[in-house]
Amino acid sequence: MPDSPIARWRQLRAQSVLLPTSEELALDQQAVDLEPLTPEPLEAAGGRFSRRSFLSGLGATSLMASAAPLVVAAAPALASTVASESDDAASGASVTLRVNGKEHTLRGIDPRATLLDTLRERIHLTGTKKGCDHGQCGACTVHVNGRRVNSCLSFAVMHEGDEITTIEGIGQPDNLHAMQAAFVEHDGYQCGYCTSGQIMSAVALLQEPIGSTDDDVMQAMSGNICRCGAYGNILVAVKQVRARA
Repeated sequence: MPDSPIARWRQLRAQSVLLPTSEELALDQQAVDLEPLTPEPLEAAGGRFSRRSFLSGLGATSLMASAAPLVVAAAPALASTVASESDDAASGASVTLRVNGKEHTLRGIDPRATLLDTLRERIHLTGTKKGCDHGQCGACTVHVNGRRVNSCLSFAVMHEGDEITTIEGIGQPDNLHAMQAAFVEHDGYQCGYCTSGQIMSAVALLQEPIGSTDDDVMQAMSGNICRCGAYGNILVAVKQVRARA
């Protein structure tokens, strides 16, 4: 609208350096009320700052000024936390684990690392499986000093000097343990994920004082879950080895 009072007022204001009159101030307010709420450039015609640009810039400056002290105050705490975590990772702990008759000296190990994760990730014995990671499925069963344990519930640093045996130390493809051979003979597995833990528990069971009935065997093996449901064949394999032993 080039002929409107607001347009004429803007043209006069752009050419004048005098203070606005009361009529001009009224037109100024009317112009602000009628302007759409869209971002406008920092500088208006003639290189002058508009009221809206000035107020917007003032608000943004105030917000930055109030937020700066909070950022500065938080920076030392954040830096301290990062430095502390870096120091822990760099120092760690040292432990020597005797696994399957061989010693492994590990340095810089996280004190919170489980025996399961250490066997798999640091010693690279991946036959021991991670199932539930909560001690409920038995897939991670290993022997510590001849007794079966859930390696996901035990810290590696707790086993300095212990004799640890994994499925790799029970037998090899060309020299199977009797329990491994029985599992193969009676199809005591399907997907095979739980099989290493099942065999480790079954081998330990041979040295444990349990009864001879099926219920006794099933109770002794109850800590190992087979999601495929091969329990019947596992029971037959365990009973066969126990009878021959």
